[in-house]
Amino acid sequence: MRDVAALAGVSLKTVSRVVNREPNVSAPIVAKVTRAVERLNYRHNVGASNLRSRRTGVIGALLQDVSNSFSAGLLRALEDVARQRRHVVLTASLDEEVERERQLVGDLVGRRVDGLILMPATRDHSYLAPDLRAGLRVVFVDREPHGIVTDSVLVDNVTGAFDATRHLLGQGHRRILHLGDLDTIETAHQRQLGYEAALRAAGMRLDPDLVVTGQRTSEMGEEALLRVFDSPSPPTAVFASRNTVAIGAARALRRLGLSHQIALVGFDDFPLADLLEPGLTVVRQDVGLIGRMAADILYARIDGDTSPAERHLVPPKLVLRGSGEIPPRA
Repeated sequence: MRDVAALAGVSLKTVSRVVNREPNVSAPIVAKVTRAVERLNYRHNVGASNLRSRRTGVIGALLQDVSNSFSAGLLRALEDVARQRRHVVLTASLDEEVERERQLVGDLVGRRVDGLILMPATRDHSYLAPDLRAGLRVVFVDREPHGIVTDSVLVDNVTGAFDATRHLLGQGHRRILHLGDLDTIETAHQRQLGYEAALRAAGMRLDPDLVVTGQRTSEMGEEALLRVFDSPSPPTAVFASRNTVAIGAARALRRLGLSHQIALVGFDDFPLADLLEPGLTVVRQDVGLIGRMAADILYARIDGDTSPAERHLVPPKLVLRGSGEIPPRA
């Protein structure tokens, strides 16, 4: 830095301000320092800066499955915010495994990440209490914290599932299959509650034969739907409460030649959903907004915000594309 300062004809402090992208440095000064940096092949020593600030410039993001479009979109939004601060994101998939979550949290805390974005697999998060007391900043996404008090950014899953089911009821359907994920997963359970609430609001009783849960993959969803349509009284509509399950349902309907006869609504959008025939009607979560909100809240905490923890609820949106607007067969 001294060499850069000498070549640019500025003070050491000015070089520090430029390389750390601090505000209120004039454009000509920035240009002079930048030319000197490039000429000398100078690379900013992040480790030295972190020693002074007692920060690592790293945040952790533990999501359920980074190959899933929801987690991938969330991660990209986190990375965009982190990049503006010249930070990096360490990420891993939890795959709904409790021990995997605890181990990975321990690994990231051991590496002294500045903060953590967590989409938990566990239902009891009190194991994080010692780390929170020690100063770890944590923001939950998609699922609520239990046993600790910390910030969260969530989607209104109950309302989203209610709206999807009510929409199918509004098309005249009375036999609506709920095809869902593991009911032990908080979000999956909330979506089933929304489905059931819509039926009650329409004066209908829940038919347990029309509730099929535990579907983790598109293949499982496809096989489950094929089994249901092998029954004497198949449904006239399907609410698939996870994007991978909706993909499996769409495949099954195509195999059966029923894509234009059975209504289908999915929860979570995914790439190319609009190119299916018919286009898939979905309950869309604003993944980019969720990721940005979580990152902004986390960085506010890292920067010293000590206000009470908040629960932020993001409303989903029903997107009509054709598959959910098919009327029941006569």
